[in-house]
Amino acid sequence: MATIGRKNVHGKGGVRFKSGYTASKRKSQLRTLVTDLIVHEQVTVTKSTARELVKLADRMVTFAKKGDLSARREAARFVREEVYADKKNDVNALQKLFNELGPRYKERNGGYTRITKLGARRGDNAPMAVVSFVK
Repeated sequence: MATIGRKNVHGKGGVRFKSGYTASKRKSQLRTLVTDLIVHEQVTVTKSTARELVKLADRMVTFAKKGDLSARREAARFVREEVYADKKNDVNALQKLFNELGPRYKERNGGYTRITKLGARRGDNAPMAVVSFVK
């Protein structure tokens, strides 16, 4: 099958550029960012990543609000366990999510995170944003 237009390395026609990273790398990046957001309650990312991060972080807080074993297992599938929120008291990110963030937003119906736009990043001029939990 002949293609018209530019071709990338895989020979698919009409493709202008090769993707920067694979789907598995993207998922891994988002898992790490959600875990960092739970631990530090604030993270600086690009604007497009911030929009995806908010969806996943709100889902994790919803699991924490339920608080049952099934919700804890669903959240444990996504949140990285090896990251500690408080090393002195031996509290990891999942425990902080269910012990602190879940009860904090018990009366709130959605909108647990906020995106605050920053300027452009120096170097590649990417629009940056800060994602943080609402107090």
